[in-house]
Amino acid sequence: MSPRTVLVTGAAGGLGRAFALGFAARGDRVAVADLDAAGAAETADLAARAGAAATWSGKTDVSSVDDTTALAAEVAAFGGGRIDVVVNNAAVYAGLHRGPLEEIDPDEFDLVLRVNVKGPWLVVRACSPFLGAGSSVVNVASATVFSGSEQWLHYVSSKGAVLAMTRVMAKELGRREIRVNTLAPGFVLTEASFGHLGEDAETYGVERGALRRSSTPDDVVGACLFLAGDDARFVSGQTLVVDGGRQFL
Repeated sequence: MSPRTVLVTGAAGGLGRAFALGFAARGDRVAVADLDAAGAAETADLAARAGAAATWSGKTDVSSVDDTTALAAEVAAFGGGRIDVVVNNAAVYAGLHRGPLEEIDPDEFDLVLRVNVKGPWLVVRACSPFLGAGSSVVNVASATVFSGSEQWLHYVSSKGAVLAMTRVMAKELGRREIRVNTLAPGFVLTEASFGHLGEDAETYGVERGALRRSSTPDDVVGACLFLAGDDARFVSGQTLVVDGGRQFL
């Protein structure tokens, strides 16, 4: 199979980096976008060493119309005029205040909605002209939508909106044979997670899972590759929860 052109946003580290390296290991052309340009460039270098057919990286604010428009054009040029996979992973999570709904700063709430909700829409809006039949979009949400995680209202609300957005995108883009799905990871051990919980992140929620261990980014990569690939060619508008069985217990 010829290499696909894959765009991963929010890929300077954490889950986004893991996704980029997963596609690289399959020999795809991997484009890495993040507000952290140095981190994006580092991910692109790691992707090249992991087997990517080619790599590209750039600084992008997904909440900006100008940035996402430029991003789509540059990635399409990198891919020979086409974008095959978009992974909408960029989101505000690290550093967010966690507390009762009465204590959430309205400005922070606006920031979360601007990046976590408007961002994925702007990326798909800009990439749409370059998506063809067989292309795939994976919007990254969170299993917190189903648990209603307390003291996290702005973040959980934004990820719930991503689920709703996916369903509309799937119907509209499906007319062009483009699939759109949601990937909803549970709590994953990333730098941002340790930033929120410190050493407690290692055991957070473990007792609530069917699989009694913590999750790492590598545990989620396979699900992303599945949704983006031909094995899921008749899967669209769906949400795949990857949380070790925490939500049904």
